[in-house]
This record gives sequence, structure tokens and C-alpha cells, in this order.
Amino acid sequence: MKDSLIVVSGGMDSVTMLYEYADQIALGVSFDYGSNHNEKEIAFAKLHCERLGIKHLIIPLAFMGQYFKSSLLEGADAIPEGHYTAENMKSTVVPFRNGIMLSVACGLAESYGLKKVLIANHGGDHTIYPDCRAEFIDAMSSAMTLGTDTNVEIFAPYTNISKTDVARHGKLLHINYAETWSCYKGGKLHCGKCGTCVERKEALRDAGIEDPTEYED
Repeated sequence: MKDSLIVVSGGMDSVTMLYEYADQIALGVSFDYGSNHNEKEIAFAKLHCERLGIKHLIIPLAFMGQYFKSSLLEGADAIPEGHYTAENMKSTVVPFRNGIMLSVACGLAESYGLKKVLIANHGGDHTIYPDCRAEFIDAMSSAMTLGTDTNVEIFAPYTNISKTDVARHGKLLHINYAETWSCYKGGKLHCGKCGTCVERKEALRDAGIEDPTEYED
């Protein structure tokens, strides 16, 4: 039964979830919030939803790019390089991004008569992104259930697994990760140096997947 909506960015994690739970998903939603890499990501989100015959919506959240403070919204030169565990990567946090997106997704789910909102946060996000942690997801799901007549809830099965584990799921599903986007700089090719590029490389390597990504370096 297709009773779910998925927040699908077009990155590795959400595309993996899209394919893994395609038989449950009635609607894919991407958010254009003004990040450097939105255009690159959303193109892949649209591609995969169309391929699976899943309705896809792009919701503009331009106010986030205009008023929120994050290196993710300030152009490629503002993006720090290094591993996600590094202190400088905290500049990529977009304040309450998942809270805002999940709130909109909740309203869409109720409007479309859907029961669940799928989101592909994973264990590797927890270090610097508070709105990816299990405590937040659980609290947000409770708020959504209480705030809707149809008791919409969040389904986030990747919350406590690593990105490598997500990639292993994708390997079993034969996903072509060349058709996903990670790099926060949003250039012609992946930079290979920012936190999300480093994490992408590690996850594919550790999952035993030959990396199909074109990198600048």
C-alpha cells in the first residue's frame, strides 16, 4: 500500500531509501532552499522519481537562503574542506532545516491522505546536525502525530546506521550512485574535498562499491 511521502534530496541516502521503499511511496518531495548544490541534487531526485513512476514535487523555501546563516547558503568558496568530524564543518549546519522541511512534508502528507513521512537521516549525520539525531526525529514524529487528524508519523529507518551501511543497501538494490549528488560546493563536478565528498568516498569504498563519481581532484 502506497501510504508514504519521502523527502528526497537527490543525494545517496534519500535515493537509496526511495528505491528501498518504492512500493510504499506515493509522493516524493524536494525542497529548494537556496543551497549551493540544490540544483544538482534536485535534478537527480526528479530523475529517480520519474523512473519509478512516483509523483514528484519541488517546494520552494527561498526564505531560508535569504535569512538563515550557513556556509551551505553562501557560495562554494564558503564551504570548508575536511572530514565531518572536524570542528569547521559545523558551519554547514542550516538552522532547523529538517524541522522546517518535515513540518511542510507533514502538511503535504495530511493533504494527500498519506500516513508516513520518510527521511533518510543516518548515524553519520549525528556529529554536527542536531536535527538528524534520533531524539529529534522521535520528538518531531510525536509532534506531527499530535498535530494532525490523520496521525502522520516519521519513518526514519537509517537513523542509527552509518552511511556505509546505507551504501550497502544501495549495492543490493543495484543503484548507480553516479546518478546522485553529494558535494556541497555544487560545481560542475564533485570537489572531492568537502565533508560530504569525503564521507561519500569513504562510504562507497567501505561498502565495496567502485566509486563512479567524477571528482575535480
